[in-house]
Amino acid sequence: MFFLVTGASGVGKSTVRKLIEPEFADVLEAAELGMLGSSPKWNIEWRHRMVERTVRRTLDAQREGKHFLLCGDPVPPGEVWAAPSADRLDRLDVCLLDAGEKAQTARLLERGDDSNLIRHHVAFADWMRHHVVDHRHRPEVITRNAWPQMRWDRWVGIAAIQPPWSSYIIETSKLGPREVAHLVAQWLRQHIHANKPDAPNSAVASQLQSGHHRRGVGEPDR
Repeated sequence: MFFLVTGASGVGKSTVRKLIEPEFADVLEAAELGMLGSSPKWNIEWRHRMVERTVRRTLDAQREGKHFLLCGDPVPPGEVWAAPSADRLDRLDVCLLDAGEKAQTARLLERGDDSNLIRHHVAFADWMRHHVVDHRHRPEVITRNAWPQMRWDRWVGIAAIQPPWSSYIIETSKLGPREVAHLVAQWLRQHIHANKPDAPNSAVASQLQSGHHRRGVGEPDR
């Protein structure tokens, strides 16, 4: 199974991966694109090639009875689902780390990002929060200048209302890194348990298999 923890710049993806990786070391492989053995170029075609590489790593993990977690890059789920080998994935489960404009801007400035680029990061965050729940929302944002091998026909223009992935949204604006990591780890545990061969066919498992859920600040743990 492919787990994608994603979000725009400044939401804490890499920090979350480092915090949760030890707990899940026995059941999944975790990485971000810059760790995949190719010198980072940080353009859209390179990103698409690396996403395909993560899909192939997931297929290897599936054969060993494990999962794969991509966490650390602003990769939209539509890019994963369009990767050439993605039609062989068991499924794709997405956790979006979101932040309001004020919180995202403050974090980007604090870490020294170019202030002239912040509006682009904010705009991408807005697009991403639509994309994870509605694949029909402006697909051209990621299909332009793409790697030619991408299979956009798997989801661009399809009649289905629901996207071909499940999504879970965590609003991080008022949360610290460990609080966010706790919620991501909880999400992972639920999915891993729900997809065990001997897991009961419960209502919780059914909800995890499809649809979308937003975790709001102050919402009690399940």
